[in-house]
Amino acid sequence: MLELGKKQTLKVLRKRENGVYLGEGRDAGGEPESGKWQKLQGKKELETGVLLPRRQVPEGIEVGDELEVFLYKDSEDRLIATTAAPFLCMGELGILTVAEAGDIGAFLNWGLERDLFLPFREQKWKVKKGEQVFVAVYLDKSKRLCATMKVDQYLKSDSPYRKDGQVTGILYEINRELGGFVAVDSQYFGMIPVAELDRDLRPAIQIEARVSRVRSDGKLVLSSRKKAYKQMNMDAEAVYSLIEDYGGKLPFTDKSDSDLIRLETGLSKNAFKRAVGRLLKEGKIQINTDSIEQIRR
Repeated sequence: MLELGKKQTLKVLRKRENGVYLGEGRDAGGEPESGKWQKLQGKKELETGVLLPRRQVPEGIEVGDELEVFLYKDSEDRLIATTAAPFLCMGELGILTVAEAGDIGAFLNWGLERDLFLPFREQKWKVKKGEQVFVAVYLDKSKRLCATMKVDQYLKSDSPYRKDGQVTGILYEINRELGGFVAVDSQYFGMIPVAELDRDLRPAIQIEARVSRVRSDGKLVLSSRKKAYKQMNMDAEAVYSLIEDYGGKLPFTDKSDSDLIRLETGLSKNAFKRAVGRLLKEGKIQINTDSIEQIRR
């Protein structure tokens, strides 16, 4: 059966001026078997083949030869074949770039002549030209290939990862109340709690994280930070560098407002306290009423 949105190997049935027609289940002469009908994308139609335009036909191709092609629809909603490989096939997830954006939706560059449509209702936010978005490819009700940013339903929760395992994934959405949502290996659901979110993180970037917990439903809770004893050293170095940037005197302390601390350092209040405690223990700083000061030797 011909499958829209997927790569498949088909035979050359006929050669014509506008290209070659491809299909499957043909007799030796390359013509349709008499009276043979095939159900394709919800319609019944005589199987006469799918056009591969002349500009894409490999040199020397003959009737009966096989070609690997991708099937999609042209601007007139007709099924058509291409030897070009799209960046994503139907059901796959990945990052695509917005080629054009408008009120009814956007068009994404996915490596084919005709861009992939991202309907407005399938956007998590209104995207802009040149922006990168993490999407899945699906068939809409009219049997057209489209993209969606609502990828949760495509992510699985049966990953092979366990607590403290290191993973790589795409951060595809940030919710400032819940946290950051990550597609681990572009196929498993993961989430970074809001307290762990780095202020510089943005959607559609690849991140490395540690599995801090595997929930009962199999979904992964991630941390962009290392284990506490390792992270403390890194945080202490970062805080000390920030103190130096302020000329040796940081205008707030570990008792300051947590939002201020996160804004200035990118650390939670507890992480900042641990880092300051490490610097204090090492004799590198002194804590004043409203500041943290570098001890110069």
